[in-house]
Amino acid sequence: MNTMDKAVLAGVLAFLSPFFIFDSVYQTFITVTDQHGFAMSGVKFAILATFGEVLGQRIRTGSWSIKGFGVIPKMIVWYVLGVMIKAAFVVFAVGDPVVLSKFLPEAGPVLTALSISLGLNLIFAPIFMTLHKITDLHIADHNGSMMALLKPIDMAQKFNQIDWNVQYGFVFKKTIPLFWIPAHTITFLLPSAFQVVFAASLGVALGVILALASGKPQVMPTDQPA
Repeated sequence: MNTMDKAVLAGVLAFLSPFFIFDSVYQTFITVTDQHGFAMSGVKFAILATFGEVLGQRIRTGSWSIKGFGVIPKMIVWYVLGVMIKAAFVVFAVGDPVVLSKFLPEAGPVLTALSISLGLNLIFAPIFMTLHKITDLHIADHNGSMMALLKPIDMAQKFNQIDWNVQYGFVFKKTIPLFWIPAHTITFLLPSAFQVVFAASLGVALGVILALASGKPQVMPTDQPA
């Protein structure tokens, strides 16, 4: 572990510690999340999923600083995606049990949670993951510049640029059934207070997985800040 690794670890601990040390901080976070669920979901993913991507780049390249990575554009994109994820959670958590009850009226909590996770990950997740990959490629094309957010995305071109051997063969075929379906089954079994903490950890895992799944680095490590 080098000096930068230790500094990042210290920063993460400093960021998280108030939630464990001060109950008022945690309770305020829960209250704000309940009152502003969509906005807080966007903030959560903007911070945690982006950090997960940066962590994934550190694992792949050995450096925290990646020229052209585009931390700020990625955070803004993740905010929008986080709002979409929250909407998907609401749709499937409310609608899926209604559909399940038509076939299995006596379905227990485990089967209900699994059913919600299956719907979420088999219907929404592939579209979401593909959209994220397209925005990632678009940001990389603009060297991580904020201009990427102002330029229209050539969807057809970016769709053809995706490495479908990785996107389907790893992201869809392996991470969805082996990680995301079980993980989200657990999510929907937890009490609401613990769902917040667990979903936050999944935000980091999501960023790491998508970064590692992107194959070789699209940009080269540099000693200059991204």
